Amino acid sequence: MNPFMQFVKDVSGRLGSGFSSLNRNDPSKEAYIRNLERQLKNKDDLDVPFDELNVVVFDLETTGFYPYKGDEILSIGAVKVEGTNIIEEETFYSLVYSESGPSKEIEDLTGITSDMLIEAEPLREVLHDFYSFIRSDVLVAHHANHEKQFMNHATWLALRKNFQHRIVDTTFLTRIAHQEKKLVSLDDCCKHYGIAIDQRHHALDDAMATAKLWVESIQDIKQMGYTNLGDVYTHLATLE
Repeated sequence: MNPFMQFVKDVSGRLGSGFSSLNRNDPSKEAYIRNLERQLKNKDDLDVPFDELNVVVFDLETTGFYPYKGDEILSIGAVKVEGTNIIEEETFYSLVYSESGPSKEIEDLTGITSDMLIEAEPLREVLHDFYSFIRSDVLVAHHANHEKQFMNHATWLALRKNFQHRIVDTTFLTRIAHQEKKLVSLDDCCKHYGIAIDQRHHALDDAMATAKLWVESIQDIKQMGYTNLGDVYTHLATLE
């Protein structure tokens, strides 16, 4: 088979019903995305004091680590944080439609089954809902490169838009506050702060734990004299 046609076949299989909707855009949703893009281009959160910074802490469960080699988003979980106040009633959670489903290993890890995904919304609709939830807020994730790669790939694949939100990695803060402890995994960081995770590898529960980690880390670095993200990035640049 022609390589390009094989690619189209593979993509259509991964997106399922979401693929057929790529060219049947909802005008109101498309207008919202365009307006959001304009807001992000004109927004700079680096100088906003931590006490006034609104963020959305999120987590993805995926089939693997390589979106450009076919791995997919299985679920998205998120919670809003205003300054150092976690808004527990403002959360987002959605599974993502898939025909193929996760491997047995990923199913055992996440509890997400093929039957659950076949009933879920397609990627395109989930992303529209997620962007409506986060608006122009800064995104926060633990080891954020994973989330950034998948959001870059999924946003282009499903919406034909570039992913433009800033994502801040919680490890940026723990590197400053506890450099000597070499905290790496979410489990290590949460153990250090005494943060319990209700259900590990559930996107919303991991997002909630990461939000608590974000708040604890901000309080630590504020005591060290850091007042905003600009201070954090300036310090990290000296470590490179």
